Amino acid sequence: MKTKSIILAAGQGTRMKSNTSKVLHEIFHRPLVHYPIEAARYAGAKDVCLVVGHKAEEVMTTFGDTVQYALQTEQLGTGHAVMQAIDFIEDEGEVLVLYGDTPLITVGTIEKMLAFHRKKKNAVTVLSALVEDPTGYGRIVRDESKHFVKIVEQKDATDEEKRICEINGGMYVFEAKLLKFALSKITNNNVQKEYYLTDTIEILLDEGHNVDAIAIMNPDDILGVNSRAQLADATAIMKQRINTKHMDNGVTLIDPQNTYIDPTVSIGKDTIIEPGCILEGETTVGENCTIGFNTKIKNCSVADEVCIESSVLTDSKIGKGAHIGPFAYIRPNSSIGENVKIGDFVEIKNATIGEGTKVSHLTYIGDADVGAHVNFGCGTVVVNYDGQKKHRTTIKDNAFIGCNTNLVSPVIVEEGAYTAAGSTITNNVPQNSLGIARARQENKAEWVTKNRQN
Repeated sequence: MKTKSIILAAGQGTRMKSNTSKVLHEIFHRPLVHYPIEAARYAGAKDVCLVVGHKAEEVMTTFGDTVQYALQTEQLGTGHAVMQAIDFIEDEGEVLVLYGDTPLITVGTIEKMLAFHRKKKNAVTVLSALVEDPTGYGRIVRDESKHFVKIVEQKDATDEEKRICEINGGMYVFEAKLLKFALSKITNNNVQKEYYLTDTIEILLDEGHNVDAIAIMNPDDILGVNSRAQLADATAIMKQRINTKHMDNGVTLIDPQNTYIDPTVSIGKDTIIEPGCILEGETTVGENCTIGFNTKIKNCSVADEVCIESSVLTDSKIGKGAHIGPFAYIRPNSSIGENVKIGDFVEIKNATIGEGTKVSHLTYIGDADVGAHVNFGCGTVVVNYDGQKKHRTTIKDNAFIGCNTNLVSPVIVEEGAYTAAGSTITNNVPQNSLGIARARQENKAEWVTKNRQN
């Protein structure tokens, strides 16, 4: 069975009070509409069409040719929106209708809806939810045998119907051919002069087709985002889902309420995440790691048994058993080897650090290739920029870099070489040699006494 998805993303979202399209506001660094697109695809939708309107170019630029588009130049209701995608629908298969501002819809819920739709051989299946307070929502009306009868809006409901707690979630699965038929029959004969997608349900019922609703127990799946407050609510729900998944997989989160993990992040078992941590992008963290409080990691590969304390890491690789921080900054394109120590107030940029090397504190290493078991003294700086170009420095295995050394790139410190504390190294240091580049100390006797002002 071929499944397609139409996602309605044309609304202005005036309550967001933003110059950005509502569906492009983000949860965990992904636009709201990204989530229903991905959920539909993982549930089996081969083709996805976004119905765009307000700031259509902005939305289309964001997603490029990864989806198809239909333009709704006037917002004349949900039925009118789906009409704009009539050429996309075709005559065979199923059409899943979702909304670009409902980021919490899950693959599992869509799969259940599709399975229910096929089992019942429905013309259309409505996603509904059971809620304690249904005020404001359309109600799913059933007969005494629990068969679907209709959807009634709040304003049109009787007192008895208003007590119904099964509400319309606004998402549907249609048989494609029947959807096209029903769309051709709907009118805008109402106060708002709009075309409502729910009118297709009455049309299909009147034609004798099967219509039913499948109720989900967790109404969070259908939560729409129409304001900044609702955006924060949806973010909190998604955060809870993500964090619960990791804890179920054997990760310890000391304070889940203050831990922020993108849905794309993977974490190994027995890793401990302390409060205030942010893990973003395509980050992977191995097993038995400790990620200390207020650490931010973005697009990094972190191996097993790594300890990171209150540091920032971006677009880099961290080897097994490494210790990072506190207050270290690992910038893009860095590779930290196994059992490396990167200490407090150390910055690494576009550099490789070999196994067992120690960079304990107050050091900058940029555009450098550092070997194994090198020791950096406090205050070392790799001087990699000449004002126009960046240059690389090479420090080979077992070298010892004295405190307050400036390594003026490009320069090579050969294997086993030392640099004297306070040196500015501009020439290569040969193997097993000591590089000294500083003025000899001279003490001027009684200089202070002679120059002291009376």
